[in-house]
Amino acid sequence: MSGKLIVCPTPIGNLEDITLRVLAALREADVVACEDTRRTRVLLERYGVSAKLLSYHEHNEKARSAELVKRMHAGETVALVSDAGMPLVSDPGFVLVRACVAAGLAVEVLPGPSAALAALVASALPADRWRFAGFLPRKRAELEGAFSTPETLVAFESPRRVAASLAVLAELDPERQVAVCRELTKIHEEVVRGTAAELAGRYAEEPPKGEVALVVGPAQPPAAVDLTPALDAVRRLVQSGAKPRVAAGVVAELTGTGANELYRALTADPS
Repeated sequence: MSGKLIVCPTPIGNLEDITLRVLAALREADVVACEDTRRTRVLLERYGVSAKLLSYHEHNEKARSAELVKRMHAGETVALVSDAGMPLVSDPGFVLVRACVAAGLAVEVLPGPSAALAALVASALPADRWRFAGFLPRKRAELEGAFSTPETLVAFESPRRVAASLAVLAELDPERQVAVCRELTKIHEEVVRGTAAELAGRYAEEPPKGEVALVVGPAQPPAAVDLTPALDAVRRLVQSGAKPRVAAGVVAELTGTGANELYRALTADPS
């Protein structure tokens, strides 16, 4: 009879946040696959759990997943944990879960602590539609793209890069609402809320310490541009003998309106 995989979220800081179901799963598992055996052992010893630990991290995921699938086919139950929070969410585990599904093995996911969810709720920003971006990209163009999402954005960031990332956001939209959530559930937990400009200035002077989750309010859609004055100017130039594309280009250069946008509007309604 085949075994199964149990995905077990672990505390993101306060060890008392572990659930009874996770503790039961860890006690019953034949083997616990974990990122760092030393860190997981601290948690297990806190609750008197004696379990066989096996390292499973980003550098050995593929080989270890094949080994664990064989063990489950032989009837063993494998518990998967990461160093903190839910496995697979910016943590190893995706390869193993996919391998289990492909092999027809049962995958059970237990609920529990999540830094992304804790930060989202603590931010006091809209939580009806939100997007998790993992760790923020370092390239400016990709970072600007992440900040342009129309949903609330939740992301992890290195404390050394918080000020730089907020500075980019402040250039794009200085009034955007942001929450910097630091050391969630730990002794020095702190949630600082404010505008992008305010927080960029604050952390430029003194970078935050510890693990950081950023929550950024939704980007507002660009205001609709009234093309009527510019389009009227294009029509007058065309009536005076200018070619439509040339006229659209000249007016666009003078008004800052898109030349292609003016040309399409003109051809759609040449009157």
